[in-house]
Amino acid sequence: MMTRYDYAKEKYAQIGVDTDKAMEILKNVNISMHCWQGDDVTGFDHDGPLTGGIQATGNYPGKATTPEELMSDMDLALKMIPGKHKINLHASYAIFEDGKFADRDSLKPEHFKRWVDYAKERGIGIDFNPTYFSHPMVKDGLTLSSPDDDVRSFWINHGKACIKIAEYFAEETGYPCVMNIWIPDGYKDIPADRLGPRRRFMESLDEILSVEYDKSKVYVALESKVFGIGLESYTVGSAEFTMNYAASRGILSLMDNGHYHPTEVVSDKISSLLLFSDKLALHVTRPVRWDSDHVVLFDDETKEIAKEIVRNNALDRVFIALDYFDASINRVAAWVIGMRNLQKALLFALLQPAETMRKFQENGNMTELMIMQEELKFYPFSDVWEEFCKVNGVPSGDEWYKEIKSAERS
Repeated sequence: MMTRYDYAKEKYAQIGVDTDKAMEILKNVNISMHCWQGDDVTGFDHDGPLTGGIQATGNYPGKATTPEELMSDMDLALKMIPGKHKINLHASYAIFEDGKFADRDSLKPEHFKRWVDYAKERGIGIDFNPTYFSHPMVKDGLTLSSPDDDVRSFWINHGKACIKIAEYFAEETGYPCVMNIWIPDGYKDIPADRLGPRRRFMESLDEILSVEYDKSKVYVALESKVFGIGLESYTVGSAEFTMNYAASRGILSLMDNGHYHPTEVVSDKISSLLLFSDKLALHVTRPVRWDSDHVVLFDDETKEIAKEIVRNNALDRVFIALDYFDASINRVAAWVIGMRNLQKALLFALLQPAETMRKFQENGNMTELMIMQEELKFYPFSDVWEEFCKVNGVPSGDEWYKEIKSAERS
């Protein structure tokens, strides 16, 4: 008897798409799951409020408050997500054994040993981010661009320390580590000097990158932002600055699709960067009017981002991570929803007859292209997704939420 997947496989084959091949490709795409969704970006090295334009909203019960709780919640989420992935840490998630605290400028690999043990036990990799926010040394909203030599030196040393920690992650896990630098620096109102802070930022980054590290194991990335809370008029690390710096220094550009003006879309930028860069990195989120870090949905922009990666044969050139922190719903469910939706978007892209559609465009057959684009929306994609979940041993539909609700109650 023909199953729903058998029908879907046959239907897609009629347009030259091999569903089995699409699922096999997707199984080997690892997405970096961000630890900070589990505890509202609190981390373990400070007790104060979030600063630097960072804000988590909501008060849903069940926030992780210890490393053990956070790791347990991450395990539960990963159990519901098909395939094998990576975890993404911020430096503020250092774990200090026996109360031996180290400030951010003097962090060492040993402060992340428990995270390495966690990753090795599960056979997964780790990505990393220096934490340039929520710290007393963020003075007047500035870090690496500060005119204060002591402030700048502190954060330069933090960046250097993080490169060595990223190298430790790569060596221990066997997976390359993307180490992404983002700073909140900027001004609430119109500045008198835009060039000076950017020059200091450039010089600080140059000093951080003077550290010797294995570039086949550590991929340093630089992330831009258009503005932040309290930094509405000027951001030091603008898109123009970060892309030019990355290109000139041979590091990665990282694009977060919440870090641009509302009418800009990252999906349109990917092809340009692929022409000039060997690799690039993404933080996929869902901005609502601004960088509000909502849970990723199976929406148009997520699908367009996935299509750009897939149809340009760039799955091995684009490092994909998630970045959002929603405290208004179950935090573990938020991980699962976002990760699975990004996988759905990638699968949807893998099930497109990309070459046929490209030829329509090149031959000026825009009517046929539009028809196919619209008809594909009604192809039995969901049956292929259910099969993908089945062969990877995870629940399909919304069955996965039952276990999370049970864990929440207990």
